[in-house]
Amino acid sequence: MHHQPIEAIAHPTDFSQASAEAFAHALRLALEFRCRLDLLHVRTPDGDGEWSSFPHVRETLARWELLPADVPQSKVAETLGIQVRKIEIEHRDPLEGVAQFLLLHRPGLVVMATHGAQGLRRFLSESVSEGIAQKTRVPVLFLGPAVRPFVDANTGRLHLKNAVFPLSHHPSPEHALVVFRHLFGKLQLATRFIHVGDERFQLRGPNGDPIEVSCVRGSVVDAILAAANGFLADLLVMPTAGRDGFLDALRGSTTEQVLHRAPCPLLALPA
Repeated sequence: MHHQPIEAIAHPTDFSQASAEAFAHALRLALEFRCRLDLLHVRTPDGDGEWSSFPHVRETLARWELLPADVPQSKVAETLGIQVRKIEIEHRDPLEGVAQFLLLHRPGLVVMATHGAQGLRRFLSESVSEGIAQKTRVPVLFLGPAVRPFVDANTGRLHLKNAVFPLSHHPSPEHALVVFRHLFGKLQLATRFIHVGDERFQLRGPNGDPIEVSCVRGSVVDAILAAANGFLADLLVMPTAGRDGFLDALRGSTTEQVLHRAPCPLLALPA
């Protein structure tokens, strides 16, 4: 199955420590996929210009020993094959500003922290204007408060070896599986597919081959977390239902509950 490579990763930042961890993941994945990285910050009308607060890309790349410290901006794309844009969005509401950007630009992946001033809690609890954020059907990599990161922020080392992918009949996982392979297929992760329940779960890959699915028992959230911990997962992959996109799907969902206790970053995929 042939896919266009990811063209862009978007990382909304509020310049917090939580966002710094997410930034390291966004930058490292952009290097891996050789795609553009859009760093997004919303400036409200009464906010000060905080351009210097944006994550320092060249300093980070120098710390990761990928570039000399004094390299000019123009050389980053030339040397490493990625373009980085720092985008300041003027909007009275940070969430709506980010949502409008995502809706307009449709990045291949969003990477964000779920805690911090602009974390998921605000996304889910505030009344984001109807439709906009909810319709952004974009895969989102969330870094929750309890995660063991798969990118070392000091060295840039990527430790992404295995994933746990819980399955249920609703939402149907087929589309999410295609998106997951499109995003992370080149990294060849060892992926463990699990289904919480007693009945066998049948899943076929894009080319029709059967995929082994382990049945696990317990309450859904606890069983998923136990599997992630037991498999020492570097990534949890969750298909999200919700006709109107991932925020709609997350509210009060299994995914939202898992996210707050997840031991590793969680990839929410539109089903």
